[in-house]
Amino acid sequence: MDNNEIIKRLNALQDTKYRDFQSKLIPDTKAEFIGVRTSELRKLAKELIKEGKTDNFLSVLPHKYFDENQLHAFIISGIKDFDMCVKEVERFLPYVDNWATCDQMSPKVFKKEKKALLPYINKWIKSGKTYTVRFGMGMLMQHFLGENFEIKYARAVACVKSDEYYIKMMQAWYFATALAKNYDEVLPFIENKTLEKWTHNKTIQKAIESYRITDEQKAYLKTLKIK
Repeated sequence: MDNNEIIKRLNALQDTKYRDFQSKLIPDTKAEFIGVRTSELRKLAKELIKEGKTDNFLSVLPHKYFDENQLHAFIISGIKDFDMCVKEVERFLPYVDNWATCDQMSPKVFKKEKKALLPYINKWIKSGKTYTVRFGMGMLMQHFLGENFEIKYARAVACVKSDEYYIKMMQAWYFATALAKNYDEVLPFIENKTLEKWTHNKTIQKAIESYRITDEQKAYLKTLKIK
């Protein structure tokens, strides 16, 4: 399908009030906003995949509109072949310039191919590119906590050094979630103050807000804040 036709379909779904709200919520992107709600973008992505009309759209980068980037992320998330999916992820990541597109790209096939995914995660985390690093840490958080956790994964996230807000926030999100799912293994990172001060304290804040962490654990974590 011609990209102009896809943009027409996006414009037909426009909500101008939502557009204005989104543009304030996601100020870091250079893309323009049409104003299509996430639920409509997910629906359109499924329709395009079913119609077999995604190849041309995925190949033409960069996109002009934020909504196109979101649609792109949702289409990638629906690719069922691992090799094809990771190829499209790697082609798209250099153009991801905001937290929303980064965080909402969550390929379902990755859950089934964890072993094959790890080398890519390691590469993404070491890339030095804000949203590629964030995406890599997000994939560790989604797929390698709980029963799939190994201490080396937490070390990999802790070793990332950056002044970028969206990287530090993902580090905090990762460790807060890790505390909820692998408390005993991850607690030493907090006790030993392994993380940078802001990230350390943000991790504790987010962990304390979690319903998955006990009151006793929360009380102890509060004592570990860095003043």
